[in-house]
Amino acid sequence: MDLSSLIGKKQEPQPQQEQPQLSKEEYAAMKQAEREEVWSRVNAQADSVFKDDESMKGFLNFMANCTPQSTRNLLILYEQNPEITHPRTFDKWKEAGRSIRSGEKGYTFFAEQEYEKDGIKANGYTITKAYDISQTRGPQPLPPQKHLPEEIIAAMVEQSPVQLAISDQLPQGVQAQYVPKQRTIFVRNGMDETATICAIAREQAHASFDAVGSGYYRQAYAAQAYCAAYVAAQKFGLDTSVFQFDKVCHSCAQLTPEEKRGFIGDVKRAAYSINRDVQRSFRDLEQAIQPDEFSVAAPKPAKAAKAKAEKEPER
Repeated sequence: MDLSSLIGKKQEPQPQQEQPQLSKEEYAAMKQAEREEVWSRVNAQADSVFKDDESMKGFLNFMANCTPQSTRNLLILYEQNPEITHPRTFDKWKEAGRSIRSGEKGYTFFAEQEYEKDGIKANGYTITKAYDISQTRGPQPLPPQKHLPEEIIAAMVEQSPVQLAISDQLPQGVQAQYVPKQRTIFVRNGMDETATICAIAREQAHASFDAVGSGYYRQAYAAQAYCAAYVAAQKFGLDTSVFQFDKVCHSCAQLTPEEKRGFIGDVKRAAYSINRDVQRSFRDLEQAIQPDEFSVAAPKPAKAAKAKAEKEPER
């Protein structure tokens, strides 16, 4: 084959297609359309979460496994890939010393942004791309440390935002209950460990809703507290098979997408708060100075030489 017609042939430059220049108004309209499209997806996902028990569990599992995110990011990320666990923007991964693997495509993401308008600084957001840790290069993170149920209970008691007290006066079928007037969670004694953790977590969620100061009453937050207890239990690695969400979904069926986002936001804040308090207790314990079973023993001192008087008698 004669290659002379191919090799060394002058390559004609390809004409560059000029990118159309958008006016300020056109650019603003384009960005507005983008925001509306993304928010439409967020609201559609919020509706989908409340479809049935399976849908709610899937989303709450995602909330438990993913690093803390805003409600809108939880919804838009879950819509794109329920396996995401640790999303960050390109710049944030770069700051963390990790690089994005070649060929990886980012996920639509709401990034916090500070801006200035009329001389006043404010916080907003920009729609950008985020990448999961599985899409990056770098050392593998250590798996979360597992803790025994009794250790989790001890941490929950130690870091509880309100007082806990054992009560033998709780009605039949009531495992624990937060009493606003006394700012106390009364807990039934003798339950199994998983039930104890879930009951305390649910009531700590109620206590966090009361702290908001928005006219708290128990029934208004019963479903949110139940969901928050599930997320906390998932984070702790407990058996959550007893949780059922059909009743929650039915009670929220008539809510608007915005109200459903508000519900999810309540669940998220309560669950994050419970987990944050427990992890703080574990960190404090790890930082405390404790005896080490592998400590290095000091060498034994050499036996002192016998005094002259104790030496063998003179001849």
